[in-house]
Amino acid sequence: EIVATTEAWRGWAGHSTYRGRWREEVLRSALALKLLTSRRHGSIAAAATFSLPEATGAGRNWDYRASWIRDASFTVYAFMRLGFYDEAEHFRKWVGQRMMAANADNPIRIMYAIDGSEALDESELDHLAGYAGSRPVRIGNAAHAQSQLDIFGELMDSTYLSNKYGAAISHEGWEHVRGIVDYVMHNWDRPDAGIWEMRSEPRHFLHSRVMCWVAMDRAIRLAKKRSLPAPIVEWAECRDAIVADVWANFRHPEHGYFVQERGGTELDAALLMMPLMRFVSSTDPVWLKTLDAIEEHLCDDGLVYRYRNTDGLEGGEGAFTTCTFWYAECLARAGRLDDAQMILAKGLSYANTLGLFAEELDERGLQLGNFPQALTHLAFISAAFFIDRRIDKNYQPNWQP
Repeated sequence: EIVATTEAWRGWAGHSTYRGRWREEVLRSALALKLLTSRRHGSIAAAATFSLPEATGAGRNWDYRASWIRDASFTVYAFMRLGFYDEAEHFRKWVGQRMMAANADNPIRIMYAIDGSEALDESELDHLAGYAGSRPVRIGNAAHAQSQLDIFGELMDSTYLSNKYGAAISHEGWEHVRGIVDYVMHNWDRPDAGIWEMRSEPRHFLHSRVMCWVAMDRAIRLAKKRSLPAPIVEWAECRDAIVADVWANFRHPEHGYFVQERGGTELDAALLMMPLMRFVSSTDPVWLKTLDAIEEHLCDDGLVYRYRNTDGLEGGEGAFTTCTFWYAECLARAGRLDDAQMILAKGLSYANTLGLFAEELDERGLQLGNFPQALTHLAFISAAFFIDRRIDKNYQPNWQP
C-alpha cells in the first residue's frame, strides 16, 4: 500500500506545469493544498487544525476546519496556475452549489462546513488546557455570522478565471451571479468585519472596498467575454463610484498613501492585494508610497505584520506569513526584483522540514496558529510564479492572468 500511495502522489504531482526556480517548494505547497481538499465534496479547508494559538498563552485560538469562500477562491488560482484544472473545477462546482442555494433571505456565507452545510457555531471546550496552556480551546467559528464584503470579490474573481480557462457558465449560474452583483451594488458602501474578521464594531475597510470593485469589474468582464445579458452601464457606474470613493476617502491626510479604513491613518497589509487584484498599477506613485509605508511600519526583519492598531482581541500576534509572500510579489511587480527574492527566501526559510507553513511566526521564528494554512501556501505559489516570470524573460508559463 505504501508503494501504491507513493506512486499515486507522484503521478498527481507529475501533472504540474510549473518548471520554475522554486519547483520543489511549490510542489510541497501544492501537495498541502491537495491534502486540504475534500475529494468527495470539492471544498478546501482553510487549515487542518483548530485552536492552535496565534500567541502562546493568549486567547487568539480559532477553528479553521471549514471552507472559507475567500481562502478557497484564492486556492483555485494556485491550482489553475500549476495546471491542476480538475481541482479548480471541482471547487467551482462546490461553490456553485452554495451560490445556487443562496437567496435574499439566505445570502451566501463567508464560510461553510466541508460538506457545504452551515458552519458550526463557536463553543469553548473548558475541560481542555489548550496548546501550551493557550485557552480557551474553541470549536466552530463565530466569524461565520459576520458581514465580510470582500468575499464577493474573491468569489467573482475565481468565477471569472474558471470561465476564462474552463467551461462556460450556465444560464442558471449566471442568474445567480447577477444576484450577487446586485447585492454588491446595494451594499458596497456599508461597514463590515473585513478580511481579518475583526470582532469589534464594523468599519469601512479599504480592502473590502477594493474587493467590491473586483466583484463589479470581473462581472463586467465575464458578461462581455461570454456575451451574457447584463446591465453593463449600471454595473460600470457602480464600479467607477467605488474607485472614486477609494481615492477620495482612503488616503493618509498628511502623507497621501492608502490607509486601512475610511478617514483613518493606520496601515493594513491587506492593502497589498490592491495591485495583485489590478485595482491600482504596481508602479503608481501613490501605491509606491503605500508600499514604502508598509515596509516602514509593518515589516520587521523581512516579515510582515497584518496591522499594528488594536483589533478588540486580547494579546498580540505574530508576523503573518501570507502577507510576507504578498509583499514579495508586490515588490517584484514594482520592479524591485532583488528585494522580492530576498523577502521570498526569508519567508521560505521558516517552513518546516516538510515545506509546510502555519499562519504566523513569532519573534523567534517559531510557527504560530493553525497548520498547515492554505492561504499561506497559495500566497507563496503566487509570489514564486510571478517572480519567475519577471526574472527570466524567456520563461513562459502556460497560465497567464
